[in-house]
Amino acid sequence: MPKSDIEDRYKRAREIAKKAGDEALRYFRSFETLEIDRKGHQDLVSEGDRNVELLVRAEILAAFPDDGILGEEHAPKEGSSGFTWVIDPIDGTANFVRGIPVWAVVIAIVCGSEIEIGVTHDPVHDEMYHARRDGGAFINDKAISVSQNASLTNGTVGIGFSGRTKDRGIRNLIDGLLEEGSVFNRNASGAVSLAYVASGKFLGYSEEHMNAWDCLAGQLLIAEAGGQIEKQNASEMLVDGGRVIASAPGIFDDLLRISNKAFHEA
Repeated sequence: MPKSDIEDRYKRAREIAKKAGDEALRYFRSFETLEIDRKGHQDLVSEGDRNVELLVRAEILAAFPDDGILGEEHAPKEGSSGFTWVIDPIDGTANFVRGIPVWAVVIAIVCGSEIEIGVTHDPVHDEMYHARRDGGAFINDKAISVSQNASLTNGTVGIGFSGRTKDRGIRNLIDGLLEEGSVFNRNASGAVSLAYVASGKFLGYSEEHMNAWDCLAGQLLIAEAGGQIEKQNASEMLVDGGRVIASAPGIFDDLLRISNKAFHEA
C-alpha cells in the first residue's frame, strides 16, 4: 500500500483523538449529571461514550469515506478501501462516570491482519500515546520504550477483568503473580494499562478476554516500544476479541506461563 495512505491516516487519527478527547473532557467535568445506562454486569455506557463515538465517526467519514468503522457503541460500517478504524470513544467508562481520571479515547486502524496505527489519548493528563507499524511509539512527541527490568519482582503488572469471563481466571492470575513476588494493578481501563506497558510504567499486562477496540492500539504501542505481545490476527480480533498478554521482553515468558496456568484452570 502507498506510504502516503498510512501517513495521512496516522496524522488524522491523532487529530481526531485530540478533538474527541476535548469533547469527552467536557462531559467528564460534569460527570455528576451524565445520563448512564447499564449494558451488563459492571458494564456501563454514558451519553458521553455515545456522542463522542458519533463525533469520531463523522470525522472519519468526512476524511476517509471508503474506510470501514468498528466502534463499541454504534453499528459497524463496511468499507471498500481495506482500512478499518477500530474505536473506543471512552475506555474506562466506569471511571469516567465516577469522576476518576483514568480513561482514554482509543483509535486503531487495521488493514488485513495487521494493526497499522494505534492512538490512546489520555486528555486528563494531556498524554497522547501513538504508534504506526515499523515507526516507533511515542507519548506526544517523545519516543517511549518498555521497561528494561527482567524480573516480575521489579515492578507492577497490569491486569484486567470483565463479565465476559469467569472470575476464577483473574483470581488464579492474582495468586500466580503474588506467588512469583510480583504486584498487580487493575485501573479499570485496559487501554490505559497497555499504554503504561509501552511507556515502561507497567512491566506487563494480562487479561483473559478483550474486545478489539480495547486492545489493538495498545498492542501496537507495546510492539513498537520494544515489547513483546502474544501474536494475534487483527482481522480475527475484530470479530471475536481474544486474550491479551503483553510485556517487556525480559518477563514475557514468565507472564505467559502464569497466565496460561491461571486461565487454563479457570
